[in-house]
Amino acid sequence: MPISLLNSPSRAAALAYASTAASSSLRSQLSPRCFIHQHFQNRVFFTCKISSRCSLVPVRAMAGTETDSQASVSSVSTGTKQALISLSDKRDLALLANGLQELGYTIVSTGGTASALEKAGIPVTKVEQITNFPEMLDGRVKTLHPSIHGGILARRDHNHHMEALNAHGIGTFDVVVVNLYPFYDKVTSSNNISFEDGIENIDIGGPTMIRAAAKNHRDVLVVVDHNDYPGLLEFLKGNQSDEGQFRKMLAWKAFQHVASYDAAVSEWLWKQSSGGDIFPPSFTVPLSLKSTLRYGENPHQKAAFYDDKSLSLVKAGGIATAIQHHGKEMSYNNYLDADAAWNCVSEFDAPTCVIVKHTNPCGVASRANILEAYRLAVKADPVSAFGGIVAFNTTIDEDLAREIREFRSPTDGETRMFYEIVVAPSYTPKGLEILKGKSKTLRILEAKKTGRGLLSLRQVGGGWLAQESDDVTPQDISFKVMSQRAPQEEELSDAKFAWLCVKHVKSNAIVIAKNNCMLGMGSGQPNRLESLRIAFRKAGEEAKGAALASDAFFPFESQNHLIFGEQR
Repeated sequence: MPISLLNSPSRAAALAYASTAASSSLRSQLSPRCFIHQHFQNRVFFTCKISSRCSLVPVRAMAGTETDSQASVSSVSTGTKQALISLSDKRDLALLANGLQELGYTIVSTGGTASALEKAGIPVTKVEQITNFPEMLDGRVKTLHPSIHGGILARRDHNHHMEALNAHGIGTFDVVVVNLYPFYDKVTSSNNISFEDGIENIDIGGPTMIRAAAKNHRDVLVVVDHNDYPGLLEFLKGNQSDEGQFRKMLAWKAFQHVASYDAAVSEWLWKQSSGGDIFPPSFTVPLSLKSTLRYGENPHQKAAFYDDKSLSLVKAGGIATAIQHHGKEMSYNNYLDADAAWNCVSEFDAPTCVIVKHTNPCGVASRANILEAYRLAVKADPVSAFGGIVAFNTTIDEDLAREIREFRSPTDGETRMFYEIVVAPSYTPKGLEILKGKSKTLRILEAKKTGRGLLSLRQVGGGWLAQESDDVTPQDISFKVMSQRAPQEEELSDAKFAWLCVKHVKSNAIVIAKNNCMLGMGSGQPNRLESLRIAFRKAGEEAKGAALASDAFFPFESQNHLIFGEQR
């Protein structure tokens, strides 16, 4: 019967094949719809378009001939321990490879990793020697081959898996060490990467190998983090008490690594294709553990702090990325309070001090002289300020640091003010030195201003609420005068200041302010009238002529009477 030869580099090789007794026997079993599909490196592969009687069969084209490539394939099926290494991040590669070699592993590698190993004088078998197929499509196809994935995915306790490997001359891999193209770094760089370059930095072969090895973790150790190289080598030396747990942890880490990578790709593609819609139908938030905390909101609750690795938050600033220069480790409540203080003080353009207690600003003041602003912020509510968080939007220099360290409470003029946290955008060396001398436990944070236009998330039972961040400032608002008398410029300035303060006070929220200084505030009361009374009590006589801001309207006449003095 006729045989159609496609892509053959040698018609003579095909004729030699057809003349053998083996090929005659095989041809008698093939339907007329079977063709020689591909011939390369002394191998001919058959495939059938319809007939179910045909399967993929490798056959040597020239009897009695074996190339170097075939010799390498034969060698990998003899039970040699093999490690597959393919890395974009090549940190500690020599440490890993030398350690594996000392333990008797043959190292198989790809492209740049193989070149790096060769330069380091470490013997390496290239992947194409295993697959008998060259890297192609600009590197898109290197490891996507049965000779690689068969050796990763085969279960050693399934005889038919091992028989299949032996039938096709495929060796097993015992260790797979892979990390991925630096997609995250590329698309968040300042180089304005093009869409086409972004697409080319999406790894395909790497995640496939990682997932395959993680799935078959009972037989294959998978490593995606250079920090795990020492632990891997110790495990291979037999220094591990719980083998199953170690393998499971590596597998979990591998799947999490790929999941975070895919989350970045998904976020980037949504931004490229959504037309500005900030609410995708579904999305993943990639979180990375930064620290475990002593306890949560209450002592009986365990807690931890995570960095958000979303692309949108790269270089977005905020407390999560703050540098801690001094003091005790941060607690759960410390993070909440520091975040509230930093978000509030970052709203102001003029030099400003904000003091927060239990996430509410209890003192806010803006002045050209930051020392004066600090004193006024404390004076607003010195009892609440004691043990609070103090934040500045200016550099803390020697003079300000000394004032923070030595300032006495206005309540008695003797007690030094105590704070849990000081946060500022920067410190002079001398200022930082002086501030460290205030207390061994004082947490000193250096933070960058939180970015605008971000997505705000809040958890509810069984779900999350998402909204745009509240970036509106008085400069974005046109104030409409509703009274018979128009406010004077300084009165309008006080109203804007109070409005910006009340934005950060928990509802029901009232702020009384004058001359760019908070005089009193009431927060968190179910009854707005109670918040009014608290704010007026704190402001005292200074409330006369001040501006009052509320986070909502006043529905009852009695509230208006209290504001305008009829009940005072």
